[in-house]
Parts: sequence; C-alpha cells; structure tokens
Amino acid sequence: MLWYKYMGGPGNWGFPNHWWGLILPFALIDLVLKGFALYRSARSGQKWWFVVLLLVNSLGILPGLYLLTHPYSKKSK
Repeated sequence: MLWYKYMGGPGNWGFPNHWWGLILPFALIDLVLKGFALYRSARSGQKWWFVVLLLVNSLGILPGLYLLTHPYSKKSK
C-alpha cells in the first residue's frame, strides 16, 4: 500500500512524518502562552478570562491577545 509511505503508517494518526516538526513547536508555544495567561488572569482575579482561556483553544491567539491587552501590575499593600 503506497499510502503507508506517505502517511507514516498506522499509529501515526494520519500525519506525515515531516509535519511533526511544524506541529510540535506551535503546540509548545500555545502551552506556554496559555499557562502565562491563565496564571495572570487567576492572580488578577479575572474569573471570566480564566474560564474563557481555559476552554477556548485558539493556537495561542487568545492567550497572546490577553497578555498584550492586560499588562501585569503589582499591587502595593
């Protein structure tokens, strides 16, 4: 079967082998941005942003937008 050579065989979830080099960096960037955005929204007490960031997967667009529009500010006691 020729499609095994192109698609990487069974157990590769249908992705060609060379795609993993593109998918993995984007997945890691998304994970890091989502972590920072969730941390900042939780520390700032923004519950709605936390829920939206937790549930919506947007390939790092929404967490990046949140981090750019909501700068971190330390509160003085």
